[in-house]
Amino acid sequence: MTGPADGATAAAPANRPITSRRARRAATAGAAVGVTSAVASGAGSLVAAAYFARRVLTPDRQRPDDVVVRAAAAHTVTLTATPETIVPGRYGLWIDNGFGHVRVGDIMRVDATRGTVERELLAVDRGYLAPGPARWNAYFHGSPPDVSIGARTEHVTYAGELGAMPAWVVRPQAGTDDVGRWAVLVHGRGARREETIRAMPPLLAHGWTCLVPSYRNDEGVPAGPDSRYNLGLSEWRDIEAALRHAVAHGAREVLLVGWSMGGAIALQLLDRSSLAGLVSRVVLDGPVIDWGDVLAHHARGHRLPRHVGSLARVMMRQRWGHRLVGVREGVDLAKTDWVSRADELHHRILLIHSVDDEFVPVGPSRELARVRPDLVTFEEWTVARHCTEWNTDPERWERLVADFAAG
Repeated sequence: MTGPADGATAAAPANRPITSRRARRAATAGAAVGVTSAVASGAGSLVAAAYFARRVLTPDRQRPDDVVVRAAAAHTVTLTATPETIVPGRYGLWIDNGFGHVRVGDIMRVDATRGTVERELLAVDRGYLAPGPARWNAYFHGSPPDVSIGARTEHVTYAGELGAMPAWVVRPQAGTDDVGRWAVLVHGRGARREETIRAMPPLLAHGWTCLVPSYRNDEGVPAGPDSRYNLGLSEWRDIEAALRHAVAHGAREVLLVGWSMGGAIALQLLDRSSLAGLVSRVVLDGPVIDWGDVLAHHARGHRLPRHVGSLARVMMRQRWGHRLVGVREGVDLAKTDWVSRADELHHRILLIHSVDDEFVPVGPSRELARVRPDLVTFEEWTVARHCTEWNTDPERWERLVADFAAG
């Protein structure tokens, strides 16, 4: 509606009726336009909210190349400069449509004029490195643990709620005193199991058998009933099934490690699983402590009006919105807010998070550490982007995890 100061000359005083036919037609037309605009605005908000929610909940089946190899030499590789490729640390590249893999190290030179960055070439694990498209790999490793770190790896399956789920089991070297200590490593949203390999050396060194499970909607495993992520609210059941496998094979104590959404899954398991009592400690790296905060962050990044982001949350939760969003099981983000639910936590947590995380803001991690200092040890990083704290400072990361695992 237009305020009096903007359109007083177009309307009759409030205490006088509109008597002319032309005036009545104008008033009727104005009302119709207002109603039509309101309906269109409401429908547009509904469509925008549904689209935003689906983007959050839908797995990315295709992973397009996102960087270009400009040149390759014996010990260096030159790439297009992107927000990821100009960050210090160790990373990887998928080449040949994902069939090849390369590991890169320190930044040697940045050419702002050409928009390129030259990095140390550590190894070509497989494939042929040549100029052309590639895909950035924040995991650093690009193969199972036996190939990536030389650790003997058992390829197993366990019985999940939706069917057989593949997993890796990596045992510490022979002679370990306690074979009942198992670490269950949970990768993030849309990630691969290779993401977890970075954590294995300090855990294996302290006698933890490492189990890396899959969960619904991973590549090559059974999808959920709606082929959507539930942001940890259903995925935790797949990790619980993995814990049952560990118990059946001798596990008496469990250490959970979760990256990003894997952290959200771990927290749901601690809250809901009858096996939570087996868990003695938890490591969270760049975790989603509050999905509501993450969605609000991305809504702002996409310049969505605040009410559209709020409507997306309602549609995820309420039955009337499930069909529009594409879910069968409601996604209640209030259940994922562990700052509000902090008094329900009972496990020791090592929480690692970078202030420069562009995908999952650090704020809820800081706040959880503030309200539960008795349980949460918070280690703050800088420079690292999402879940790449190890990449930028592997020595510090492994020392922290080793000390926590040894305690």
